[in-house]
Amino acid sequence: MISPKFSSLPIFVAVVELGSFSAAANQLNITKSAVSKRLTQLENILGVRLFHRTTRQIHLTEAGERLYFYASQSLSYAKQGMDAVSELQGEPQGKLKIATPMSFGIRHIAPYISEFLKRYPKLEIDLQLEDQMIDLLQGGFDLAIRIGHLPVSNLIAKRLTGCKSVLCASPGYIAQAGIPEHPADLRHHNCLLYSYFRGGHAWTFHQREKEYKVVPKGNLVMNNSEGIRRAALDGLGIAQLPTFMIGKDLTDGHLVPVMPRYHLPDHAVYAVYPDRQYLPHKVRLFIDFIQSRFGADTPYWDQGFQRAQSTAPDDKKPC
Repeated sequence: MISPKFSSLPIFVAVVELGSFSAAANQLNITKSAVSKRLTQLENILGVRLFHRTTRQIHLTEAGERLYFYASQSLSYAKQGMDAVSELQGEPQGKLKIATPMSFGIRHIAPYISEFLKRYPKLEIDLQLEDQMIDLLQGGFDLAIRIGHLPVSNLIAKRLTGCKSVLCASPGYIAQAGIPEHPADLRHHNCLLYSYFRGGHAWTFHQREKEYKVVPKGNLVMNNSEGIRRAALDGLGIAQLPTFMIGKDLTDGHLVPVMPRYHLPDHAVYAVYPDRQYLPHKVRLFIDFIQSRFGADTPYWDQGFQRAQSTAPDDKKPC
């Protein structure tokens, strides 16, 4: 029989990582009162207080911090051990929880999920589409797909493929408002702004050895890039959008590149996962699978646009 002090450790770790009794109860699928009861029991067994409790927050005591240091590592190793044992059965199984930006996930992750599950039918996929940055550990995610600038963290990032962005507008907007020739000209245009943009407040452009920064202004700010694309197609203004979203729009002429001689910074698509000594086989399988679908050098969504660029007249090509 497992001692209550050991069986309570997963509950203790969940409360610390999620920041509240109610959040831990939801994740563990038990009641909030059960969480409180088990932690009180653990404190009584150890003879120490693990939390400073207030009406709104909980904080670890010194004893709680020491226990969390060892308990979190022990649970991590236990999970890794279970993953390692499951691999011995040959076929990967269990749940694979993935977070991905909404627009990218809908266009370039979701279409391949059925193929992946048919290949590995004992796996269960939990795909969360969310533009806001998600805490992988707090949310219990196995990995996330992230694009662009990555903040400093203890996570491991594997580059999957490149990610280019293009300054663009509809032909209708250009006909009405004119064509900006220099980044400074954007101050006289309506710019469509993505509120989760991780490049800061300024848009950055490069031409040869020079860098230009412009703080864009406009009458629309949105937290979803698909909405920004829709507004650009409707002729509302100039947007900075990734080619994984607008490659076909550019090829078909529904959107046109703006200031192609000034380049936006190149980024990449990454698979990000917790720093673990043992990477679960199911995570490695998914990373390898999705990278093979994207194309490591030139992703498939850029191929049509690049062909169109290569056949464009010289005066329309970026230098």
